Amino acid sequence: MTKPEYDAVVVGSGPNGLAAAIVLQQAGLSVLLLEGKETLGGGLRTAELTLPGFRHDICSAIHPLAAASPYFQTLPLAQYGLEYITPPVAAAHPFDDGTAAAVITSLAETARGLGQDERAYQRLLEPLVQAWPGIAPDVLAPLSIPRHPLDMAQFGLSALQPATMLAGRFQTKEARGLFAGMAAHSIQPLTNPTTAAIGLVLLIAAHRKGWPLPKGGSQAIADALVAHFKALGGKVETNTYVKSLSQLPSSKAVLFDVTPAQLLQIAGHRFSAIYQWQLRRYRYGWGVYKIDWALDGPIPWTASECTQAGTVHLGNTLEEIQASEHAISQGQHPERPFVLLAQQSLFDATRAPAGKHTAWAYCHVPNGSRVNMTDAIERQVERFAPGFRDRIIGRHTFDTAQMQEHNPNYVGGDINGGTLDIGQLFTRPALRASPYRTSAAGLYLCSSSTPPGGGVHGMCGYHAASRALRDIFKLPVPPLYQEEK
Repeated sequence: MTKPEYDAVVVGSGPNGLAAAIVLQQAGLSVLLLEGKETLGGGLRTAELTLPGFRHDICSAIHPLAAASPYFQTLPLAQYGLEYITPPVAAAHPFDDGTAAAVITSLAETARGLGQDERAYQRLLEPLVQAWPGIAPDVLAPLSIPRHPLDMAQFGLSALQPATMLAGRFQTKEARGLFAGMAAHSIQPLTNPTTAAIGLVLLIAAHRKGWPLPKGGSQAIADALVAHFKALGGKVETNTYVKSLSQLPSSKAVLFDVTPAQLLQIAGHRFSAIYQWQLRRYRYGWGVYKIDWALDGPIPWTASECTQAGTVHLGNTLEEIQASEHAISQGQHPERPFVLLAQQSLFDATRAPAGKHTAWAYCHVPNGSRVNMTDAIERQVERFAPGFRDRIIGRHTFDTAQMQEHNPNYVGGDINGGTLDIGQLFTRPALRASPYRTSAAGLYLCSSSTPPGGGVHGMCGYHAASRALRDIFKLPVPPLYQEEK
């Protein structure tokens, strides 16, 4: 038989594609990484979207899971220029009365700021923060027998609840609103089961290492991963948009950092009828409408806590956030959407010219929406920062179609690679012994459409590449970072 040109080919250079490529290259294999765009990184891209000198993160911006990733922490990314900056406040949550709840690294101080919910917050978070080093590899993995079953059970009892139910432990608007904002990162109605999970994971991450941002922009994470991959001997080709298996060089394994829709287009003819049927039934989630601003000064927040925060959640009370997210599930566009806002330039001077600033924000919308949400988002910012609009000197927007045009994995504007509800939490993209194997030998899926889902952590890529190492190459899997308690 003719020797293949490569041992493995990875299609797509998002954080999961990069992680998969590095895992395979670390094993001594010959790996080719293909990217359809001119630059690598998927959601890890930074560009001057508004005015010269203003550097904006095109998709992901704040990276608690990247800094805490059990796989990325094993890589020498600092050697390739990656530097994280950690704002003093991970996230602030302002209210209409001019106050704000704030999450900082100290769990005790965060709890004290929640008044009569101090003890309730500590009882919920303290054991999970302490247990996180042991359970992180299992939380960020496909369903399996956990290494620490008691700690995992404790996490699961809370994580599998709807966010509204778990928030019922709290009495104050501050604690309830704060948790609702965290849970809204799940991009689904807060009454859905498992919506508490992402809220808990984000709070745990904040209390362990904060919510850092990469100096220079999210592109810095991708650049460091690519540099490490190349240093190991990996090969990269850009401007190669793969639509068919016939475009690929010969190899023993192909790993796809794409969602089921693209996978069917590329390789559907190789799959069994049942696997094709499962992929066609895969459900994509809500989209996002995103704005980047160039500002002539910092955002004039009413609450001082917001001026120290890398991330600000704009939604006021739990009830208001719940109503906003429910409206989207009904195909509506709320007048007061929940807005996730990042202000990287307050802490990273490389993002804007001297004396100027950037801001980044998005709200959730129905999948495929073309409705312009600029005014609704800016009214929400102005609500908690009077005078904000007067500081805007440049603006760039992405609706759902433009998000998908930028990154085909964002189907209908879905940045999570598919709905992360209870029906797809453990079976994404299909019910199989391994979610990373397709029904065709040698073809694997490594995108956020596999467990553990969306987020810049690379764990989907790590697990998919580990599966390929065991199946095809009979090689050992690289160990994950085991953080000390």
